[in-house]
Amino acid sequence: MAHRVSDHQNRLPVAQATVLALPPPSQAKDLRPRWTALDSLLCGAFAGAVAKTVIAPLDRTKIIFQVSSKRFSAKEAFRLIYCTYMKDGLLSLWRGNSATMVRVMPYAAIQFCSHEQYKKHLGGYFGYQGKALPPFPRFLAGSLAGTTAAMLTYPLDMVRARMAVTAREMYSNIMHVFVRISQEEGVKTLYRGFTPTILGVIPYAGITFFTYETLKKLHSEKTKRSQPYPYERLAFGACAGLIGQSASYPLDVVRRRMQTAGVTGSSYSTILGTMREIITQEGVIRGLYKGLSMNWLKGPVAVGISLTTFDVTHSLLLKLHQMSYFTH
Repeated sequence: MAHRVSDHQNRLPVAQATVLALPPPSQAKDLRPRWTALDSLLCGAFAGAVAKTVIAPLDRTKIIFQVSSKRFSAKEAFRLIYCTYMKDGLLSLWRGNSATMVRVMPYAAIQFCSHEQYKKHLGGYFGYQGKALPPFPRFLAGSLAGTTAAMLTYPLDMVRARMAVTAREMYSNIMHVFVRISQEEGVKTLYRGFTPTILGVIPYAGITFFTYETLKKLHSEKTKRSQPYPYERLAFGACAGLIGQSASYPLDVVRRRMQTAGVTGSSYSTILGTMREIITQEGVIRGLYKGLSMNWLKGPVAVGISLTTFDVTHSLLLKLHQMSYFTH
């Protein structure tokens, strides 16, 4: 009996030492796996690539109508897709998609990563650190993210538009587009249409992220679930894309006209001049909103897939970090 008591007394200091050796709660909290900017970049790049590849044939068809004076209709759009397929094969529907990937992966990576950073900094500035932002900062975070991404990747968007509307014989690859434009039209041409792009991306990105974040917030408040299901995210993203792209669509038409002026024989040089010429020759609805109905089909799908893919991969990567943390 005395031997057992002695053993118990000998074990007690060890147990106490173990308890005392545990880090305080504040330090334990700091040891949790952290979400890094690199994680946001990787998830954003993957989300953009998946979304744009899915809707590439529709995107290419929309651009072709945007830069021409031909009247748009769903029947004519699908006839163009069918004729392209019969003439040049299935892969021709994805012509320019390599340039899209080169552009959209850094664009989406920068946009999603900067959106997370802007939300964090604006949350600290307005006193909402770790909480859902109020409406204006929510819109501002999206606008700043879209503007940052567009500014850093614009020449790639220019190249993508050129490849979409020209035959394979004119531009063989992405580098060929850069070289020919620089030699024949000047380096400044790579930034033609930059101003309407920025003017368009401010409301587009702002409204898109604002709508998506707002719908997630309302959903959480109503269902008491912290995270929506993937199909719910897809629906929220589709609504966000529909509203955002409809609001900024005329500027999208203007930038496409300015980007492709060198190969279509047009002389679009300023935003107002381009708008005036489009309205005079084609009208407001049939000109500035040409292809909008196709955008209502492809836009919500693309935005929904992109936002959903980002959130899902975000969650998966965070779980992998947690698994790695606990195993170590």
